[in-house]
Amino acid sequence: MSWTEIGSEAELREVLGEVMPRAATKERVRLHERDREWLAASPFCLIATSDDAGNCDVSPKGDPAGFVHVIDDATIAIPDRPGNRRADGFRNILKNPHVGLIFLIPGRHETLRVNGRARLIREAPFFDEMIVKGHRPHLALVVEIEQIFFHCQKSFLRSALWKPDTWNPGVLPAHAKLVKDVQVVEETLEQLEEYYGDAYTKRLYG
Repeated sequence: MSWTEIGSEAELREVLGEVMPRAATKERVRLHERDREWLAASPFCLIATSDDAGNCDVSPKGDPAGFVHVIDDATIAIPDRPGNRRADGFRNILKNPHVGLIFLIPGRHETLRVNGRARLIREAPFFDEMIVKGHRPHLALVVEIEQIFFHCQKSFLRSALWKPDTWNPGVLPAHAKLVKDVQVVEETLEQLEEYYGDAYTKRLYG
């Protein structure tokens, strides 16, 4: 099979064309009131990081809408919640502070994108404002904004992501079966099904 690879920005522009004027000028460096409103309504974000060798990771973060704490017009904080403790993204940030964030609002086709520099904070007064169901975060990701803008709707429109009639969650086995199939685990399938059952939801914050 013969592949034709793109190796320069000039070649890339030959394929894509020039940046649309409206897209070229939409970047900002501080939060607009509309950005604050979006963050207050968003229950979910994706955090992209890479280590000092360029190895990448994207981690999802979710909580009730408004879980992101706005410190000032150029700084936001994202609380951490109990997870699997791999800390892939956090370990990357210790080596390379640059992060990319995408904030979603269910049902909306555009997203809010934020790029900046991140720090891991283990204690700060604003932690008291990020308590959910009695859980005060043990650390937070503080991001100093370097670039912020609203991203266009086309990818969500093409994918029909928010249209329930396109959803097919049963196309793959339940999570317990996926874990049993692709990982080396000691637990039986029945034990995994119990672990990822109703009790799993009850452990979200503890």
